[in-house]
Amino acid sequence: MINIKLIGGAKKSFNSDELKIDESDISINKILELILKTKPENTSNIDVENILIAINGCDSSAMDGKDTIVRDGDILSIIPVIHGGASKKLIFEIEKKQIQILEIRGKKEIDIKLIDNLRKNYPKIKFQVISSNFILNYSHLKKILSLSINAEKNKILLSNKIETDILMRFALTLQISNAISSAGMKPSTNFILIAIGNKSYFNSLYSELSCSCVNLFSKNNELFLKKCFNISKKHIDTVYSKTPLEDILVEKASILIWHTSLSLFKT
Repeated sequence: MINIKLIGGAKKSFNSDELKIDESDISINKILELILKTKPENTSNIDVENILIAINGCDSSAMDGKDTIVRDGDILSIIPVIHGGASKKLIFEIEKKQIQILEIRGKKEIDIKLIDNLRKNYPKIKFQVISSNFILNYSHLKKILSLSINAEKNKILLSNKIETDILMRFALTLQISNAISSAGMKPSTNFILIAIGNKSYFNSLYSELSCSCVNLFSKNNELFLKKCFNISKKHIDTVYSKTPLEDILVEKASILIWHTSLSLFKT
């Protein structure tokens, strides 16, 4: 028997906060298939691509992701990535890289020295900070990180370091100085802290910063992003998608590498 705890919006999808399935030694993927068949037709859908799954309190992304095998007696928790904007931290995996996301409240006294100290105290973690204004939502964040991580894997980073590549893709520029001045940390402005590395340090990192953390993605940045990147309504309307602005931002970030290649070709 496997016990399934449903948290946040997941409860609304199943009209319950707990499910039980008479199975053992099956993957998370298989469990999701089984429970989706039991979901009432008149309830809200659950996006299985945007959920966090824990087994006995441990994040499955630190194991084998959705291929992780769940045993008899295990407790599997399903947590939508955003449920009422109440999440203060996210932990997930992209291409076997562990990632933690925090949003830090902007203060006058917080500056780049904070990141320098974190890099010194956590040498096995790669850090980058992005002004919260430049991130549309969780999906946008994850897609940009996927671009940078895959670019590193294929040795086609926009810069020498993945941390800089990430900043440039959110800022949509090939100029590092412009990326820093636009999408980097600013006084009194909330920022997203991206930590990539050994998951065993994430709890300590969160404990150190928790007093400065705020709810993730609580601000709607659509108007800011449209204005910042000159994305018109006409452009939005030409994109056949449920998430046109997000798709435009990701596309612009993905083709930066081609601008780099073109510049090299011209020289």
